[in-house]
Amino acid sequence: MRRSGDAALSAAGVEAVEGYDRYLRERHDLSEPTLRNYLSDLRLFAAWCERSWSEGREEEHDFDPAMVTTPTLTEYRSRLRTVLGLKPATINRHLASLKRYFGWAVEEGIVARDPAKAVKLVPSVPKPPRHLDDREEAALVAAVAKYGTPRDRALIITALHTGLRAEELCGLRPEHVAIARRSGHIKVWGKRGKYREVPLNSTAREALSSYIEESLPAGARCLFPSKKGLGDSDGARGLAPITPRALRYIVARYARLAGVEDVSPHDLRHRFGYRMAKSVPLHRLAQLMGHDSLDTTMLYVRGTKADLQAAVEGIAWA
Repeated sequence: MRRSGDAALSAAGVEAVEGYDRYLRERHDLSEPTLRNYLSDLRLFAAWCERSWSEGREEEHDFDPAMVTTPTLTEYRSRLRTVLGLKPATINRHLASLKRYFGWAVEEGIVARDPAKAVKLVPSVPKPPRHLDDREEAALVAAVAKYGTPRDRALIITALHTGLRAEELCGLRPEHVAIARRSGHIKVWGKRGKYREVPLNSTAREALSSYIEESLPAGARCLFPSKKGLGDSDGARGLAPITPRALRYIVARYARLAGVEDVSPHDLRHRFGYRMAKSVPLHRLAQLMGHDSLDTTMLYVRGTKADLQAAVEGIAWA
């Protein structure tokens, strides 16, 4: 007996979905949206199975997990891509839901073997990093200049003009900064202790020199100390550096004040990498960013949607 609706199911199909529903609710602390996704993905797959199994037959065939094979799932994957036109991320969400379901079905003895185990996810091109545009960067800098402390101003500007990772920024010490009249650099120990020197432009030099001379507590061991010291007995030497978590909070705070949505310290690194990719060779950008592989650096060479649109507009007839 069929139910009406987009994902009409037989009584057996409904029972299969409801059994999985009970398991998820009893054994896992899932949010309602996540739970709905799991069940909706399974329901759609089960309904498709019933339709495809019944085509050309006089009798309708109810959903039976034991009848699902690996080719069944690969055919469904193809349908999601070619017929429904879903994006790779959405297809992979459906497949992940089914992999989870059949993993449970094996544990419960509903099926003898897992048909989803061998099914591969759809490969996708990594999305280019989020790019702050000129207006957003200007708004962020204006917000920290108006509402922020000298430390926070120096921190944001250093992040935007050096592309350092959050951990690298937090680990900086005053002696890591070398500033001359027309040049400067920061000594950085990055991933796996790899050393590099990142040059400082005039904007970064001005921000850091003013901060170090006027606002950094004398004798501080860290360049960007937390407001929460380790105690008063050791004075400035007892100040602890800010943590990556605190840095995320700082960036998010000024982004909100600037009216810029969803900004993280990593977005400031991306902003630097994207701007530098327009003017320096790939191998030099990799050196600045501290990348071991040029494949990672290529992420900054990929254009945004606006870049690509502008590129194709360049060959338009009118």
